[in-house]
Amino acid sequence: MRAKPVVRTILLCCMAAAFLGACSSLQPAAPLEINLVAVNDLHGHLEAETRSYASTAEAVPHRFRVGGIDTIGGALNAWRAEDPQLLLVGAGDLIGASPALSSIWADEPTISALNQLGLRVSSVGNHEFDQGSAELLRYQHGGCKSNRPDKACQFDDHFPGAGFSYLAANVIDKTTGRPLLAPYRIEQVRGIKIAFVGAVVRATEKMVSADGINNVDFIDEADAINRWVPEIKAQGVSAIVVLIHQGGETPEPFDMAACSHNGYTCRVDGRTVTQGESFGHMLTRIRLTIDPRIADLQGKITAIEARNVLMDQRRFAPDPALSVFLQTLKARSDLVLAQPIARIAAARIDNKLNDAGESPLGDVAADSQLAATRKLGAQIAMTNHKSLRESLDSGAGGSNYAQVAATTPYGNTLILLSLSGSQLLALLEQQSWLEQDRPGGRIMLQVSHGLSYRWDARRPLGQRVVPGSVKLNGVTLSPQGQYRLSVNSFIAQGGDGFSLLTQGADRVDTGINDLDALSHYLIASERDGHPAGSAQAAGRIVRVH
Repeated sequence: MRAKPVVRTILLCCMAAAFLGACSSLQPAAPLEINLVAVNDLHGHLEAETRSYASTAEAVPHRFRVGGIDTIGGALNAWRAEDPQLLLVGAGDLIGASPALSSIWADEPTISALNQLGLRVSSVGNHEFDQGSAELLRYQHGGCKSNRPDKACQFDDHFPGAGFSYLAANVIDKTTGRPLLAPYRIEQVRGIKIAFVGAVVRATEKMVSADGINNVDFIDEADAINRWVPEIKAQGVSAIVVLIHQGGETPEPFDMAACSHNGYTCRVDGRTVTQGESFGHMLTRIRLTIDPRIADLQGKITAIEARNVLMDQRRFAPDPALSVFLQTLKARSDLVLAQPIARIAAARIDNKLNDAGESPLGDVAADSQLAATRKLGAQIAMTNHKSLRESLDSGAGGSNYAQVAATTPYGNTLILLSLSGSQLLALLEQQSWLEQDRPGGRIMLQVSHGLSYRWDARRPLGQRVVPGSVKLNGVTLSPQGQYRLSVNSFIAQGGDGFSLLTQGADRVDTGINDLDALSHYLIASERDGHPAGSAQAAGRIVRVH
């Protein structure tokens, strides 16, 4: 998906267990405590960040420096001192849509850091597929054969791959009919077996570029998980933990025991469901009490405790080895990231949509795509607003590579295609104008200079564009006319629900990267004496009611 995840990650500790049969005499004679720590939606955020949080004890939010791979390592060191058999597990989106510190090296530093943390298993998330299934297999198994040769194996000339198991029960290889990756893994702790099953939201096929996943099918999550339960039970497990990249959010504080916000601990249909927010800002501690003497399949887990813990730098001493790793990574990366690209015309070019559905950064991004492809025949450029990950800030010497790269981290190429005027109008009607229009919330197209239109929220879906209001360079769109569009490769394949773009004629993949287009546009604008950007949207999209 080209955005901050519209799905959240949940960890389900399912109260299903297998009778150990003849092995029961070898089992401990008393209930045992099993400690798990879960991380999700790390997205390659290896450095600490400043964020505000309100706890159940304090209603007023406080700002903390939270996260950072070395702080996470310090927390795990403290907890492993209490329980050396603690298991660290993940629930997807550990990589992908990452800051430049990780993304310029093809996210290999994040995989290395997770290896150093001792991660054992993780489900895949939708962002693990950002670069396609072949690249995901490289992350698992290692090697340098990549669709990003300019980034892969550049930080280190040998990439060993993940030391943990990626799990994907519902991602099926079309050739073999089997899961692309292991569907489950069994770990043994204190003499008993714990099974971990992994799955990803089925809608991943709509969230990532289609050409990278054309060799796999994403099937129903529950069906895929249940398919493996009999085989798992036959191996004498005492608990099944489902790691699934899917979920929701609640308004409560992150540490509320019953249910808590983007980072939450809930009870849903008798099962414990948790999420540790995102970006490594918090981890979820889960304690299972298991009585191996109980034969009842539903009774072995006698208690589950779960709580989210902020990775507060003031609380946890950083792990020394990971601190050195992070310092080395930053020093290597700064040679690239600290290089200024260009001055911009505002202190901040925001990616936040206004009431009409337009953002200042959306204007700049669309204009950069048009500038990059105009000589190839483009008349209009459009980009989905969710492909713009971060706002663009101006540093002391202008925006640097790191700041620009953070805005467009997905590595899309620009695609040229032709639509008729009537098709272009139908494309605009595929937008999700309001938060309540569909589960994913607002999904708006940002349009280049010269294209403008008005829309009315009182009109029904499919008819919200004001008739006759769509104009290109001041001329009303002709329904029969042909228009050449420049769009990113994600939405060109129907991503974010823009299926009409798949009907575009005379398609050409220009090979121009969207980040390169933006960088070159910023440079050219400053060189011409008119730095790009504004603090306000340009008013190309107007909401009349």
